[in-house]
Amino acid sequence: MTTVGTKRRVTAAFAVAAGAALALTGCSAGQVSQMAVQVAAINGTEANVGAMSLRNVHVVYPDGKEYTNLKGGKAAVAFVAINTSERYADKLKEITTDAGPAEITADSTEIKPQALLVATAPKGETLKEAVQDEAASRQVDALVELTSLSHDVGPGLTVAMTFHFEKAGDVLVNVPVDAGPVTPREESAKSGAAQEAAEGSH
Repeated sequence: MTTVGTKRRVTAAFAVAAGAALALTGCSAGQVSQMAVQVAAINGTEANVGAMSLRNVHVVYPDGKEYTNLKGGKAAVAFVAINTSERYADKLKEITTDAGPAEITADSTEIKPQALLVATAPKGETLKEAVQDEAASRQVDALVELTSLSHDVGPGLTVAMTFHFEKAGDVLVNVPVDAGPVTPREESAKSGAAQEAAEGSH
C-alpha cells in the first residue's frame, strides 16, 4: 500500500544530504546522469530501469523508538531515485516488499527530467537545508516506511523491494539492512600481551 501525503514530513541524515550535495553541485541540465555513477557513502545497493537509476537503497538502522525493525514494528528505507531523461518526467507509483506494506509520504512522487527523489529517515535536519538552493529546486523529498513488518529485518539480511515507476516500469531490488555504528574493538589483557610478544619477535 502506498500513501502520498500532503504534509511534508521529510528530513534527512547528514551523510546522505552531504552526498547529495556533492553529487548535485557539478550537475546541470544534461549532466544529471553523472549522479548515476556516483559511489554511495553508505553500503546500499543500486538498480536501473529505463531512465530511472536507484542509488544507495538500504533499510535504515533503527533508532529504537519510532523504528525498531522488528516483526510487527516499523522500518525506514533510504534511497535516491534519479531521472536521467532530459525530456520526460516519471513517477514513483508504489513500492511493494516481502517484509510488509511500504508507505510513501511526500508532496508528490513525480520526478521531473534531470531531477531526483530522495528518501531518508528523519534525523532532525531537512535535506533542503543541507544542499544548495539550485540543487534543492530539482529534487523531491519523501519519507518511505515499511509498516507492520512481517518479520525482523536485521543487519546481514536483505528485503526484496519492487519499485513501480509509471514510465520506466518495475525493478526488483534486494535491499540490504544498515548495520549501524561500527562495533568498537575490545582488547583484553591477554590480547595486549600477545600483541607485545608479536612486536618483540620482529
